[in-house]
Amino acid sequence: MNRTGDFPHIPVARPAPDAGRFLDLLAGRRKGPVPLIEYLVDVSVMKPIVTGMLGRPWVEFGPDRDSQKAHLDNTIEFWRRLGYDFVRFEAGLPFLESKVLAADATSSSGQRAWADEHGGTICSWDDFDRFVWPRVEDFDFFPFEYLAAHRPEGLGLLTCHAGGPFEHLSWIMSLEGLSFALADDPGLVRAVADRIGNLLVDFYHHLFDLPGLTAIFPGDDMGFRSGTLVSPDTLRKYVLPWHKILADMAHHRGLPYFLHSCGNLENIFPDLIESVGIDGKHSFEDAILPIEDVQARWGDRIAVLGGVDINILAEGSESDVRRRTRRLIETCGPAGRFAVGSGNSIPSYVPERNYLAMIDEAHRLS
Repeated sequence: MNRTGDFPHIPVARPAPDAGRFLDLLAGRRKGPVPLIEYLVDVSVMKPIVTGMLGRPWVEFGPDRDSQKAHLDNTIEFWRRLGYDFVRFEAGLPFLESKVLAADATSSSGQRAWADEHGGTICSWDDFDRFVWPRVEDFDFFPFEYLAAHRPEGLGLLTCHAGGPFEHLSWIMSLEGLSFALADDPGLVRAVADRIGNLLVDFYHHLFDLPGLTAIFPGDDMGFRSGTLVSPDTLRKYVLPWHKILADMAHHRGLPYFLHSCGNLENIFPDLIESVGIDGKHSFEDAILPIEDVQARWGDRIAVLGGVDINILAEGSESDVRRRTRRLIETCGPAGRFAVGSGNSIPSYVPERNYLAMIDEAHRLS
């Protein structure tokens, strides 16, 4: 397949990334073409684009610095040549969390992991006392530092710790264990939440030292189809204060705080905007709250990011993807403070062609 012929606008022949323009558009300080946004692109989608479209040899991220540098160089070129104004990267502390593994033919590793919702690694104070917490001082920040130092001119860096305060709280305790503890021992929940929060604060202090940092763009899935995974009051008590601390840290350095969070968060949207102070929201499902509706309600206060529903990207035709991408650019674009991309991310089960069709259509219209 001649991908360049099929998608004439990518790879971009002469990329001119402009992270400053990207931020100005999302802050409403200027008008212009709708920029691209993405939270994650799975390696199984990235690899054939790097090797086929960009003609670069693929190198896995290994334990040695040479393979890491080569992999990160490919990462930079992937984001740059597809026309993004930034490279996005995340990595996180190795918290001890229970996972459920299953075979997955679409994944490059051959398996997929889910959070164990029934069995946590901390279910009691004895577990808490025995738990071996990761140390920020032992973490290898080399990938962050390399990307920051080797970005071409104009290309920004959107980064974060992998996993947010609620995710790690519910993964360490399990969603079921957390629910019981909220009723039986809220002091334990507070201790775990605060330990996680303080570690994340220490981790972010390192990120804020990176040259050329453009924005903090963390993920913290707090909802499902019909509501938040725990009560809004629980999130207000144990989770959102930590997001506010992180957002304040970003704002103190003149950086925006964009939040990726899945599910129906309608009941805490005012908290996210007014109390936490997010500058943009990412992750939307048409079946929950289409991004057009979010923009109509809150788009004068925050940027709305993404919006191409993952079901369209995963199961629709290339024409379906182009149609939805075009519709979003035409409806959300004129109001500004909008970037187009997936409604969630680009996982392994999104066909490469559909992802490229979304990118190509965005470039065609912009």
